[in-house]
Amino acid sequence: MPLPRFDHHPMSQSATLPTPLQVAVVGAGAVGCYYGGMLARAGHAVTLIGRPQHVDAVNAQGLRMQTLSFDELVRVQASTDPAAVAGADLVLFSVKSPDTEATGRQLLAHLPAQALVLTLQNGVDNAERLRTVLPQEVAAAVVYVATEMAGPGHMRHHGRGELVIEPGPRSAALAEVLRAAGVPTEVSDDARTALWSKLVLNCAYNALSAIAQLPYGRLVQGAGVPQVMADLVAECLAVAGAEGVALPADIHQAVERLARTMPTQSSSTAQDLARGKPTEIDHLNGLVVRRGEARGIATPVNRAMWALVKLLEQTQQR
Repeated sequence: MPLPRFDHHPMSQSATLPTPLQVAVVGAGAVGCYYGGMLARAGHAVTLIGRPQHVDAVNAQGLRMQTLSFDELVRVQASTDPAAVAGADLVLFSVKSPDTEATGRQLLAHLPAQALVLTLQNGVDNAERLRTVLPQEVAAAVVYVATEMAGPGHMRHHGRGELVIEPGPRSAALAEVLRAAGVPTEVSDDARTALWSKLVLNCAYNALSAIAQLPYGRLVQGAGVPQVMADLVAECLAVAGAEGVALPADIHQAVERLARTMPTQSSSTAQDLARGKPTEIDHLNGLVVRRGEARGIATPVNRAMWALVKLLEQTQQR
């Protein structure tokens, strides 16, 4: 989906951020490593908090960032301990959606009061949920990037990298920092619409890519797949409208474009299933099903996608 045009929010002297920043990446998977790595390359002090195999590799050799424009080892700190957020000015919060509240509670005793927390997650309600746990400033971001972890300490970038951030006391200052680090960033008065637009993309692609274990370019060539995706989008539009969210008129075209702009990308749901990990499907197609039920809107295709991915999860657990 093309990045929309948004109004910039002027930065005031009371809304600045320290330079360089102390940055903690909580849930340092592919998305967190990409944005944390970009900030580290720009001279900020970055600590990745993640799984032991990645932490060990990063501490031994650095974070390998294999992107479309460079391939290099980036020096960052890494830890498995949530207490490593101590002293952070900025937290990039990129854990899986089901873990939002639990992870927030783990950070509570260690996170400085002045820290700014930026959620880089799938789904539309993670920032709201995190605010029920953390007293710090929490801002939601919509993430448009195709990445994967290609091995321990090895992040591979397949395309894009834009962020859309909701307005907040320091959102404009943060956007300037990110842009200076090579991350195209906008502040939007209508981030809720952007979050729902991203949710539609996820609902159209994630479950199908996971079930078939195919990247987007090959997925859309399957017999009947474009029609199923159109049905998924139509249900999402109906639920979004009932929620008071007016999605862009070209949303169907945006869904079609994604396979052309990211043909080699497999969905995060597909990557989770391939690694035997729980998925975020409850917060993608599952969220559309729940919101549809609450509004009296039938969502049979999204329900089917949700149910099939849940069956695959259960099969792996057995």
